[in-house]
This record gives sequence, structure tokens and C-alpha cells, in this order.
Amino acid sequence: MTGPESNPVRRFLQNFEEIICGLFLVTMIALVILNVFLRYLFSYSIFWAEEVATICFVWCVFIGASATYKHKMDIGIDLLVKKTPPAIEKSIRFVVTLILLVLNGYIFYMAIVFTSIAWVKPTAVLGVSSAVVNSALIIGFGLITLHTIRFLYRDTVEHLAGRQTR
Repeated sequence: MTGPESNPVRRFLQNFEEIICGLFLVTMIALVILNVFLRYLFSYSIFWAEEVATICFVWCVFIGASATYKHKMDIGIDLLVKKTPPAIEKSIRFVVTLILLVLNGYIFYMAIVFTSIAWVKPTAVLGVSSAVVNSALIIGFGLITLHTIRFLYRDTVEHLAGRQTR
């Protein structure tokens, strides 16, 4: 295999969200299964396993949301939009993407504010900063915002290229 697909760094960067989400998911499942077996077989449980599994779940959800959005696999109701003429459909999709940029950018900003406030608050069991958990929102919505900018750029370039060929 030659070309950009053979470059492992490029492949990692293209699949960054999926890899990170998978690692958190595997860690969460392994900890929960291990803790269940220890509890039932030895009447012992790892005291920090539940908190770490919860942290992994939070990270998996927000990074997974970014991966889903990156591949445009998020849920959308576009029955009415698909019934419109193609030019109007493109305009509606462009406006919706602009609205999503503003909304996701705002949530990204609020996640930064929320995490900075939570920096001094420790978690219940491990006592680490709650920012460890809340940073998932910053990374997740930051990536979603970047993907939205990428979609807007691509759609604008395609729109301008379509105008030049007419």
C-alpha cells in the first residue's frame, strides 16, 4: 500500500477520535468486568474502578460524538429539506451548518469556563481535579467545532467552484 493511507501518523490523525474513544471504551468495560468478577469471586472490589469507569464513559461519549459528527453519522430530520429544489437544499444545509458552528462554538466556550471553575473541585474517590472529567467537553466540542468549520469551508469551496463552471 502506497500513498497517504500507508502513513501511520496520517492514519492515526484521521482516526484520532475513534482510537481514543475505543481506548476509553475498552478500559471502561475491562474495569467493570474485572470489578464484577472480583466482587463475586473474592468479595473484594477495586474502590476506584467505578470512578475511573465513569470518567472513561464521559470521555467516550464526547469524543464519540465528535467522531460521529466528523463522519456525518449524527441524527438529522431532513424529510422536508430533501423535498426542496437542490439549490434551496444547499442553502438550507449551509444555514444549518452556520447555526451549528455558533451553537457548538458557544458550548465549547462554556466548557472552557465550566472546566476552569471545576479545576479546584476534586473527584469523590480519587481526589483528582474534576477538570479531568470536564475536559472531555472541551475536547469533544472543540473537535466538533473544528469539523463544522471544515464542513463550511468545503461547502463554500464547492459552491464557488460550481459557480465558476457555469
